Amino acid sequence: MSQEEKNKHSAVPEVKNPLYPVFLKLDKLNLLLVGAGNVGLEKLHSLLANSPSAQITIVAPKVLDEVRKLVYRHPSCRIEQRKYTEADLEGRDLVILATDNPALHVQIKKKAQEKKILVNVADTPELCDFYLSSIVQKGNLKIAISTNGKSPTAGKRIKEVLHEALPGELDAVIDNLHTVRNRLNGNFQHKVRKMNELTKVLVEKESAGTALRWRKIATYSLAAFGLMLIGHFIFSYIPIRQLADDTQQWYQTLDPNFHWMVLAGFLAQMVDGATSMGYGVTSSIVLQTAQVSPAAISAGIHTAEMFTSGASGYSHYKFGNVNKKLFRALVIPGVIGAVLGALLLVWFDDTHLRYLRPAMAIYTLLLGIRIFSNAFRPMNGKKKFTRYGWLAGIGGFLDSFGGGGWGPIVTSTLITKGRTPRYVVGSVSLTEFFVTLASAFTFFTLIGVQNWQVILALVLGGVIAAPIAARLAGKLPRKTSFIFLGTVVVAWSIRILYKVF
Repeated sequence: MSQEEKNKHSAVPEVKNPLYPVFLKLDKLNLLLVGAGNVGLEKLHSLLANSPSAQITIVAPKVLDEVRKLVYRHPSCRIEQRKYTEADLEGRDLVILATDNPALHVQIKKKAQEKKILVNVADTPELCDFYLSSIVQKGNLKIAISTNGKSPTAGKRIKEVLHEALPGELDAVIDNLHTVRNRLNGNFQHKVRKMNELTKVLVEKESAGTALRWRKIATYSLAAFGLMLIGHFIFSYIPIRQLADDTQQWYQTLDPNFHWMVLAGFLAQMVDGATSMGYGVTSSIVLQTAQVSPAAISAGIHTAEMFTSGASGYSHYKFGNVNKKLFRALVIPGVIGAVLGALLLVWFDDTHLRYLRPAMAIYTLLLGIRIFSNAFRPMNGKKKFTRYGWLAGIGGFLDSFGGGGWGPIVTSTLITKGRTPRYVVGSVSLTEFFVTLASAFTFFTLIGVQNWQVILALVLGGVIAAPIAARLAGKLPRKTSFIFLGTVVVAWSIRILYKVF
């Protein structure tokens, strides 16, 4: 081998991203953040989300209210509302610049470099000594993502993918391995060997799982072939044409508007599954267009919603849209309220609707306007809200007693309190199944079941739409979700007020 070839093989491979990742203990360092506008808020939120006890001094002549609220919740931070001075660099370990003044950034960078202080400058990679990465966190596991300053957007998208892909149980795995590690005796090499033996089981199980999947594929293929043989023998004695004719005759016995009813169930569940509200009003509008009688509409919607809410709740749970703590806080009060509302609705006449519907519609109209306006505001932190039981009880009561309102009241209120739309919609949808089940069971006990064709059509359309709507709820951006939610609530409220007045 020639000397040139030896040099080629021994050369160090080219490094595309020369950055070296580290994890800093920000509670041990002294940080300076210059700028308190939208960019400064984003940087501050990222720092405190990962290091809640970080010691940060914010210097800026103008400070957003959202920055003040964030600092108020973190006593280790403080705000000095004034212009930057060179003295602000004294005693600092890190400096983050987030103003709209590039010349000031260059000036501060030069002085910080003289004092051996590391600097990060927003949207100016050439002035940065370090970058703030996109971060994926699952308990104690934390993954930092870097694109070498080339595309923060790509980093955020990769973060979203990893956050969905990594299971929440990883934190429990890390805790268990930490416990095992502390119990091991011996020197370092012995501990490493034992840990390798333990974690090797995970790889072996994965391999066994792959083999099991192929066995399932073979089993299902064999079962499918068996069913084909059985079908061949069955259809040899039952003519297909006769079966098709019988099916067509049965379909002709159904209501002429049956296909419109199926469409009503599909559209209603798409709205309700994606926003956790609007099932009743959406299905009612389509059914009225199909000239279905009001009695059939009312009976069908209340009964069918029990099945569609079950399908929707399961789909949200499957796609990870349910906050279990929020679900537990809502379900029992919601069921109690639904039963009481159904009992009162059967015992009393319809005169109460003249007073109840306008009041509820005005309330939800205001909430809808607020949700819509929140779509164009920066994301605020959660507001303290503890009356989940009262909220669910009132929502369940009005849903039975007033003919609807569980979604508009419960979902809208939680959204305006700063809860994440995706988890609010998923949790409220799952709770709605139990609330509707309690209400339907009470109605069944007192007045029985009627209008089975309307019920069947709404259930059929709703079950088809449920998984699609649940997937949509998990993928809609925050702004789109707020606009969609606000529009549905406002439209629902205006329609009720129009009918009353």
